[in-house]
Amino acid sequence: MKQLIDKLRHNHRLTGEEYTTLLACRDADSLSYLQRQAQEVALALFGNAVFIRGLIEVGNRCRNNCYYCGIRKGNPSVARYALTRETILGCCREGYALGFRTFVMQGGEDPAMTDEWIEQTVAAIRREFPDCAITLSLGEKSREAYRRFFHAGANRYLLRHETHNAEHYRRLHPEDMSLSHRLQCLQWLKEIGYQTGTGIMVGTPGQTIAHLAEDLLYIEQLQPEMIGIGPFIPHHDTPFATEPAGSMEMTLKLLSIFRLMHPSALIPSTTALATLAPDGREQGILAGANVVMPNLSPREQREKYALYDNKAAFGAEAAEGLRNLAQRLETIGYRVSTERGDFFSG
Repeated sequence: MKQLIDKLRHNHRLTGEEYTTLLACRDADSLSYLQRQAQEVALALFGNAVFIRGLIEVGNRCRNNCYYCGIRKGNPSVARYALTRETILGCCREGYALGFRTFVMQGGEDPAMTDEWIEQTVAAIRREFPDCAITLSLGEKSREAYRRFFHAGANRYLLRHETHNAEHYRRLHPEDMSLSHRLQCLQWLKEIGYQTGTGIMVGTPGQTIAHLAEDLLYIEQLQPEMIGIGPFIPHHDTPFATEPAGSMEMTLKLLSIFRLMHPSALIPSTTALATLAPDGREQGILAGANVVMPNLSPREQREKYALYDNKAAFGAEAAEGLRNLAQRLETIGYRVSTERGDFFSG
């Protein structure tokens, strides 16, 4: 198994069969070796810096009915909200004062949040914070909309493909959603010039090791600048309410594989990891992640953006807990970096 890991570290790619073998491995020594290799690669490129992104959850209204998501259109129990442009700018001002130099606008696919409104909001952030990076995570849009956001000042776009297997995609989404369109959107984002992010949920219902190997081959081919990976966590008001959460072990294994596959990628240690385990964020960093995304959203709205149950949004997961976050990272030998943390190919 170590020979396979060494091959991945030096060649940055394996065959589908080799990925399947690595994913199926449960040997503790091999998994420890995999993590050490990923950590060494991240330290060599980024030192012990962990980049912070200020997450602003701009709204929880969504036109989609994804079976795993707590803010799905078909959930009548959600208290819906949408932030005003001025509130979003206020979140950015608070974050800037704390040292954040990247803002992430994330939200459901809200039909009322028009392309024009998004474009004008991005432009307003760009005018007030010219030295900051702007990341959008607002779902599937037209190529023209993506182009408009980019020219208004957006630098990065996050759009997790979730699964590359068509049959598995259909298990997670209703008929009116299309995997081919999701993949087309990612191609548009790359062509326009965004630092593009995609990724997967680990442990969704019906997911197999073969599906995960297929995801690895797709990400290897796409070469995204950002890779988001987190465990599936069920929400009580969805069709998957009684399904088990994804495996922390498999999530960390994949995180390390992604680091070896794409050494310079920006890979967050996600809120879902911190939700699944008290030290989940730290485990993610030690497995090769180099980004964390504390929450800048208004405190009174955070619980409403419940993609899954018990989502961590306070304490070290929040912008106001930045000192706590810094202390926790220091205990494992890392430091918070307030640089923009753009992707670089070196």
